[in-house]
Amino acid sequence: MSGSPITRIALDVVSPVPNTRWCFITVECADGAVGIGEATLQAQEAALLDLAKATLPGLIGSAADTAGIARQKPADLPHAALASALSHAFWDIAATRQGVPLCEALGPVARREIPVYANFNRRTRNRTQEGFAASAGDALAAGFDAFKLAPFDEVTPEARKAGDEHTAMQTGLARVAAVRERIGPERALMVDCHWRFTPVGAAAALDALRPLGLHWFECPIPETDEMIPEIVRLRGQANAAGTLLAGCEHEIGVAGFERFVAAGAYDVVMPDIKYVGSIDEMLALGRRLEGAGTVFSPHNPSGPVCHAASLHVCAVAPELARLEMQFDETPVFPNLVGGALPVPRGGVSALPFGAGLGVKLDPAVRDEYRVVSLSFG
Repeated sequence: MSGSPITRIALDVVSPVPNTRWCFITVECADGAVGIGEATLQAQEAALLDLAKATLPGLIGSAADTAGIARQKPADLPHAALASALSHAFWDIAATRQGVPLCEALGPVARREIPVYANFNRRTRNRTQEGFAASAGDALAAGFDAFKLAPFDEVTPEARKAGDEHTAMQTGLARVAAVRERIGPERALMVDCHWRFTPVGAAAALDALRPLGLHWFECPIPETDEMIPEIVRLRGQANAAGTLLAGCEHEIGVAGFERFVAAGAYDVVMPDIKYVGSIDEMLALGRRLEGAGTVFSPHNPSGPVCHAASLHVCAVAPELARLEMQFDETPVFPNLVGGALPVPRGGVSALPFGAGLGVKLDPAVRDEYRVVSLSFG
């Protein structure tokens, strides 16, 4: 074993607003090094906590080994989220020991300004057309030039089962139209469907949205093996309208994405730093996508540690479209890391300053909103 051994690992669940829970890992070593990671897994916190209780005590006394985490092949999202968070923390420690920002430890750095887009879905608690348009206007005023919403609340399993999918989508279509009117015709507009549609319903929604000039249409139908031919067909339909098809935010490891990439299912692939299994795997996927006709655009609607890690990965990825950013859900987002995250300007973000991830959890803010705390070692 090389390096200073791990003496303590903590997992804290923080709830800044109702229905949002961020899960953070803190790793402490005997030499005083501390690293943090994020394992947010919305609605699956119980499985994550059970897994943490079963596995984290076994890491006490071992080294913070980034390569060891990279060799793991998680079988499901709870295992992938925990492994990903440990990878963030271990790389945070490794880069801090080198005295360099994480991107330089991962290097070489390809870019120091990261294009971002505003996901304003979670901050839009008023789910009317006017509420969505107001959120888009706030993001526009904050300097963003690309915007995403998830408008199809009414397209539910019950609506699909009743054969009312077409009727159910109408309110969502009106929300998208209101946002397009608010941001104007030239700015990029993305629509996330959260896998709500059948192939027939997704095709109908694409046709209905064509006049609004979407930049991309995201996760329209379930991402199962049997649905890949339908996804390929939807990509062709979207592309004929000048729209990209995006997806694959829940896949694990390069292997998990391969069947979609090989089939040409998506124009835009959206790996998530907290699900992919490790920072190393995220970068390996970026290399796999280089020149493959599929754009690398990380999924990132999470807490501030995931955002910091995603910024560093985007800095070294061979190719990059835009990084998602959770816009203005709660002021706890910046406050939890002491305001250390760069504020986007003109649709781009600088990189966090300082060694490692460049952010640390503020204990007072963490404790104020903490709802679960586990500690080992």
